[in-house]
Formats: sequence, C-alpha cells, structure tokens
Amino acid sequence: MQKLLLTVDRLSTWFGKACAWSVVGLTLLITWEVFSRYVLNKPNAWVLDAQIMLYGVLFMTAGAYTLAKSGHVRGDVLYGFFQPRTQATVDLVLYILFFLPGIIALTYAGWFFFQDSLAMREQTFNADPLPVYPFKFVVPLAGAFLLLQGIVEIIRCVICIRTGEWPKREGDVEEVDVDKLKQMVHVKDSDIEALDHLAVQKGGRP
Repeated sequence: MQKLLLTVDRLSTWFGKACAWSVVGLTLLITWEVFSRYVLNKPNAWVLDAQIMLYGVLFMTAGAYTLAKSGHVRGDVLYGFFQPRTQATVDLVLYILFFLPGIIALTYAGWFFFQDSLAMREQTFNADPLPVYPFKFVVPLAGAFLLLQGIVEIIRCVICIRTGEWPKREGDVEEVDVDKLKQMVHVKDSDIEALDHLAVQKGGRP
C-alpha cells in the first residue's frame, strides 16, 4: 500500500513540475510584449489572452502537486498540537464533506465544459483569436489528478487512524516546526494527551 501511495505522489509531483514550465513561457511572453509594445510600438491583441491561459494552467495544475507535498495552508497553530489520530480524523471528515464533492463536481462539469468548447471550436474574442478548447481541457485534467491525489490522502487518513502514525511521504512540507512551537509555549506531549482524553470524556457525555 505504501508503495502505491508514493507512486501516486510521484505522479502528482511529475505532473506539477512538468506544468510548472508554463511559468517560463509566461515570463518570456510578458517580456516580449512589454518590449514590443513600448519599444517597437506594436502591441499584440492575443497576448493578454495567452497570459491568462498560461497562468490558469500554472494555477490549476499546482493543486495535486501541492497536496502531494502536504503544502496546502492549514491552521497549524492548533492542528499541530493534535495527536496524529485526531489530525487524521479531522482531515478525513473534511475530505469527505468538502473535498470530494467539490473536486468530483469540478472534474465532471469540466469535462462537459471542454467538450462543448471543442464542438464549437471556441476562440477568444479579439482581432487575433486563439483557440480556447485546449486550455479548457486543463480543467478536467487537473481535476482528475487532484481527485486521485485526494483519494491517496484519504487512504493515509484511514491508515493513521488505525495505526496512530502518519504514513511517510517523500519531501514532507511543514508549515510550522511543531516541536519548537511546543517548547516556546512550554507544552509537553503528556499535556496534549491529557487534553485529548478530557475532550473525549466531554464528547461522550449525554
């Protein structure tokens, strides 16, 4: 199972890094347009649309990569003090309630969104039109990668709830150094365990 989880992590990482090269094209395109507009006095009508598309590719395809690296923003000031099982339980509930419905809807609707655009050979509305349907294909593609990575994260939550430890991943990203934070506020692991026990007792009361 661990091998499968890491394989999906590597796939999401490869996909994210491959699409990250769009930032190079975006930089070169903006640089050329500034030179063409202000030095040659020859602005190009299609450049703004191309910039938006390239930025959209960069933004959408980064989701699965960031999730694979556990790099999405979370409230680590509180979350970091929870025991792994508590963290996994919170994550699992949020994945089921919010992540899965949203990403499934994005991927499903994005596919039909792309098909409609392809059927009409949709183009941008300017003097030098660009095809839009290749860009719209990125929506369901990025959604599919993000959904696959999300399923892997759900499996990690289940494993952590059963074993009490998070499965290892390649290149973990930590928003906050939890151990240093514990030292700063003079909190011990035994104090956290006592709070967890107290929370469980209160939660079990009628």
